[in-house]
Amino acid sequence: MKRSLNRQLAIGNQQLVLKKQLIFLLLVGFCLLSFSSCNNKNATTGTSSKEEWTCSMHPEIIRDKPGSCPICGMDLIKKVDNAVAINDIQLDDLLQPADRFVVSSVQITTMQRKEVPVEVDALGTIAYDTRLIITISARVSGRIEKLYVKYRYQHIMKGQKVMDIYSPDLLTTQQELLFLVKNDPSNTSLINAAKQKLLLLGVSSSQLQQIIQTGKPSLTIAVYSNYSGHIHEAGNVMPGTGNGQQMDLSRVTEELPVKEGMYVERGQNIFQLYDVSRSWVLLNIFPEYLSLVKKGDAVRVIPETAPNKDFRAKIDLIEPFYRKENKTVTARVYFNNSQLQIPVGSQVKATIFSNNKEADWIPKDAVLSLGIDKVVFIKESGGFKAHKIETGLTYQNLVQVLSGLNATDSIAANAQFLTDSESFIKANNQP
Repeated sequence: MKRSLNRQLAIGNQQLVLKKQLIFLLLVGFCLLSFSSCNNKNATTGTSSKEEWTCSMHPEIIRDKPGSCPICGMDLIKKVDNAVAINDIQLDDLLQPADRFVVSSVQITTMQRKEVPVEVDALGTIAYDTRLIITISARVSGRIEKLYVKYRYQHIMKGQKVMDIYSPDLLTTQQELLFLVKNDPSNTSLINAAKQKLLLLGVSSSQLQQIIQTGKPSLTIAVYSNYSGHIHEAGNVMPGTGNGQQMDLSRVTEELPVKEGMYVERGQNIFQLYDVSRSWVLLNIFPEYLSLVKKGDAVRVIPETAPNKDFRAKIDLIEPFYRKENKTVTARVYFNNSQLQIPVGSQVKATIFSNNKEADWIPKDAVLSLGIDKVVFIKESGGFKAHKIETGLTYQNLVQVLSGLNATDSIAANAQFLTDSESFIKANNQP
């Protein structure tokens, strides 16, 4: 009996020891877990998170600084680890086609009606003012005895001798005058008529006085220029006169086709003079800017060959037609080139200062171009819906809205963030 009692006591002591050991192990394990958790927490709170940049179209691209996507070239955006909860998303929204409805929380904007001071940039060239083209014609029939101009673009001054012409008709008229002066000096009416005839045939007053004083007819009559400018043969197609043709450099300094010994007829156009002191600027206006440009608008012109010679002028004429093989409308700006001396044919850059344009404007980034169609994303419950609009002028970072959008509509400020594949474009281009 006593032995059985001792055995039970021994077994109870062993169980008590095991329980104490188990409790000790549990306490040790709990302390180790608490210590590890504290270390992880301290490591998380003590180390700052590293910034990462990714592409909205290709999320597999990860960079440690801003830049461009090596696949599509878009600007990388900052990767945000803290997700923003969207509470108003319904299951029906998530089940809609991705090419018509997009779930997102991008920044929104609205259409604004305001006046925008529009400046239109244009390119153009310096050209001759065709209103000042002077034609030198033959007043009598005869032969060119002496030619004093030799090549195109030769600059001549007013009063400079151009050529000498021998004319049988002119010689006969001189002989009639001299006969009257010598044999019938009192017949002033016939003498004056003969003098007037010679003047109409191109004889100058000084030449007429010399003929009467010497008593001998002049075999040739000199032809003088009444204007200054560059000389060309009559009927030559001039570069820079607004005909849209390119200049043939091989013909710039070649000889004139008019030669000594050639015969000319009365009234025949022989030469043309282009006045370089008065020129005009031919500006190319694209069709989308045509409604903004009108006659009288101020223009600042900067010649590319001489940027320091920029000048202010105004639009004097907008040609009501498109030139051959040209998709722009030409605007003419007249200016005085006597002091500036800008070479004809020089390329220029111009800024046209149009009046303020009052219209409905939205940011340029809010419009997604699908070729002919333009799309914005209107904010609706749970996301954004693609919506087609009609646009007009694009100026700087603004786009004019003609129709399809109300002032109360909220749209995505950046439409590019809501498209991630070409399936959107294909689906929206279907008829």
